[in-house]
Amino acid sequence: MAQESPKNSAAEIPVTSNGEVDDAHEHAYNRDLKHSLPSGLGLSETQITSHGFDSTKEGVTEAGASQGGQRTHTKGGPVILADEIKNPAMEKLELVRKWSLNTYKCTRQIISEKLGRGSRTVDLELEAQIDILRDNKKKYENILKLAQTLSTQLFQMVHTQKQLGDAFADLSLKSLELHEEFGYNADTQKLLAKNGETLLGAINFFIASVNTLVNKTIEDTLMTVKQYENARVEYDAYRTDLEELNLGPRDANTLPKIEQSQHLFQIHKEKYDKMRSDVSVKLKFLEENKVKVLRNQLVLFHSAVAAYFAGNQKQLELTLKQFHVRLKTPGVDAPSWLEEQ
Repeated sequence: MAQESPKNSAAEIPVTSNGEVDDAHEHAYNRDLKHSLPSGLGLSETQITSHGFDSTKEGVTEAGASQGGQRTHTKGGPVILADEIKNPAMEKLELVRKWSLNTYKCTRQIISEKLGRGSRTVDLELEAQIDILRDNKKKYENILKLAQTLSTQLFQMVHTQKQLGDAFADLSLKSLELHEEFGYNADTQKLLAKNGETLLGAINFFIASVNTLVNKTIEDTLMTVKQYENARVEYDAYRTDLEELNLGPRDANTLPKIEQSQHLFQIHKEKYDKMRSDVSVKLKFLEENKVKVLRNQLVLFHSAVAAYFAGNQKQLELTLKQFHVRLKTPGVDAPSWLEEQ
């Protein structure tokens, strides 16, 4: 006996004469589906809309509470999640882009200046002071080189005098008939060696002070000058860009570029003014410090050399005490305890 298959209202989807789904039966299907869903999930949370196969509309899905307390709503497109965390790679890429653009502008400005096509900002008074400083640095380096040569030669002479004095003293003990003559020469060479060590200490102190002035104090000022020159190039590069934009047309496309260029120009102008002020202050303090240091060192050098060649041992020692110069010289053996007595 044939049995009838069970029928369900959800399985019957009547179709109208033109091939479209009957909306009345569709609403009945949604009502039956609502009764069949669990009590924890209603149609207010999930809605499913069916259309014909020829419909171009997409389904709409609304989800209630989701993980993390966020609510995601999608309508006719992919799900997009907000990412509030900055990407370090993108930040580095942006920094590289800004650096490349700035380097390009500065390089173009430098080439234009060398070819005589671009204009540059010049502070005549400050530029003159910088040129004098660089010229003086070369001259001080030459003095320093010559003083180091003198110190090396004097050290060799002192070392030779000490050896010669020891040789005379040895012969004075072994040659009875020339005992006094060898003894006089031994004492003379040892005295010359002692005075030479004292003069060598003064010269080395002079070298150390001038070396500090040239390779530290002046070099630090020249580093600031280098930063000032870089700031000047950047300032002129962005000034040139702004001038070129101002000469062009003003419309909706160019006005934002002009405003951005004006902003960048103002930033580099402030940086240039600050560096120019810093260079002026450093040059002023450097000049005062240079005069003070060199005056003392030149007086020391002159007094020590004059006392040495005059044979005035007391004046030579007094000069070193006056300038607080240590008698111990690197590379020279300390006097024996017999000589100190």
